[in-house]
Amino acid sequence: MTRQDLILDAQGIHAWYGSSHVLHGVDLTIARGETVGLLGRNGMGKSTLIRTLLGHVAQRDGRIHLFGADLSKARPHEVARRGVAYVPEGRGVFPNLTVRENLVMAARTPEQAGKPAASAWTFERVLHTFPRLAERLTHLGNQLSGGEQQMLSIGRALMTQPELIILDEATEGLAPLIVVEIWRVIRQIRQDGIATLIVDRDYGKVLAQSDRAVVLQKGQVVLAGSSQALADRPELAGFLGV
Repeated sequence: MTRQDLILDAQGIHAWYGSSHVLHGVDLTIARGETVGLLGRNGMGKSTLIRTLLGHVAQRDGRIHLFGADLSKARPHEVARRGVAYVPEGRGVFPNLTVRENLVMAARTPEQAGKPAASAWTFERVLHTFPRLAERLTHLGNQLSGGEQQMLSIGRALMTQPELIILDEATEGLAPLIVVEIWRVIRQIRQDGIATLIVDRDYGKVLAQSDRAVVLQKGQVVLAGSSQALADRPELAGFLGV
């Protein structure tokens, strides 16, 4: 894999919240079409790393390249314009907008994203993928169940036609049947060739659906490699607290 193949190339990432030094020299790369799992116990720096890559953490150091451009000091809207979509922990839907409005507010056409129409995530495709949303187009975001809100958050991210989608705890707190549905869509995203970074507590599912994985402990990378190889590492369970 060459640098030209990389969507994300982050090297030596440090991040702070005030005087608290959270990330300590983290390296992370994601190639075109690759799915990478980000694992670790709660409080080990996973969400901080994501927020740092997206430009939400102001106190940061290190080098972040997206599509070859230096975005080490970029703000969130600049990262989003490069084709990075984010499904945040807690879903982040707009409570006073309808399902339709939530979906179309940040949508891009295939032409705007420089993608072939055949592979685009159109409004119609999202509704076909999530039939529940089609039944609730006029409902406000705060009138949806937690599972429906998560479907809406993922659908909205996909309608930006991303090159990279980041899923932060996409199945947390959802009913088992909805969890199955979310993982089905994640498989579809992977089959579409969209690069993906996944954070989820079900590390078995993450490893099964990713090409590589990175494990954080206290803001540092302690394990990294192919998902199959990491699944066989006896120390993995200890790092994940299982």
